[in-house]
Amino acid sequence: MKLELFHNEAAKIWKRVTEQGENPNELLQLELDLYKKLLIFFQVGESCYMIFSFNRLQFDFVSNEISEVLGYTREEFNVDMIMKCIHPDDRAWFLNCQDAAGSFLLGLTPEKQMKYKLRFDYRMKKKDGEYLRIMQQVVVVQNDNEGKILRTLIVLTDISHLKKDGEVVMSYIGMDGEPSYLNVNVQTLFLEKSRLLSKREKEVLCLMTEGQLSKQIADTLCISKHTVDSHRKNLLKKTRSASTAELVNKAIKDGLI
Repeated sequence: MKLELFHNEAAKIWKRVTEQGENPNELLQLELDLYKKLLIFFQVGESCYMIFSFNRLQFDFVSNEISEVLGYTREEFNVDMIMKCIHPDDRAWFLNCQDAAGSFLLGLTPEKQMKYKLRFDYRMKKKDGEYLRIMQQVVVVQNDNEGKILRTLIVLTDISHLKKDGEVVMSYIGMDGEPSYLNVNVQTLFLEKSRLLSKREKEVLCLMTEGQLSKQIADTLCISKHTVDSHRKNLLKKTRSASTAELVNKAIKDGLI
């Protein structure tokens, strides 16, 4: 997913959970609340934390530990930077998690919003170019009486030593007696192009770009012509192409194969 599109879609999701144009007061007792909230996080690796303002769409605070985890200074690390650091193939997943988190929190009462820790993982690039597996944990630290979320505490933890790859997961962890929801089925609103097509569809598309007809593709892949035709129809539908020529053009231009 291209960075500009990724950033714009993330901003839309974040704006949905709060009223824009509202100027919240001072951090109130956020510093005290911060330390209280930090006690609930079980750290399994090097971690850093920050406070995100939904009204201003930026961090109000970033901890010094950011340099130990990602190599950036507090001054360097901002929302634009975190957008750039997330692995391009994980950007759609990140957006889907943000949307799911927003929908879940907005469905709770203001009091219960403060009793959940949202947790999901993805890959993030350090300043030196190395990718880490990061677990992001989020709790609401300030909202209003209507349930509009104003600020969240975000903790980023390096879990590369525990999980190099594998399926990414999201969970809602209940506190103070609230139920937990593990391995939540996150709705796929955004999808990376690299994950748009199945392995067989990519094989069919690759042969199509070489100019092979359905019968030739069927012989090459040892499948029936009917199966190839079905794949071709699915390819047109998934890529929203009006013709084979447009499909082939998108495959080459957009790197679908």
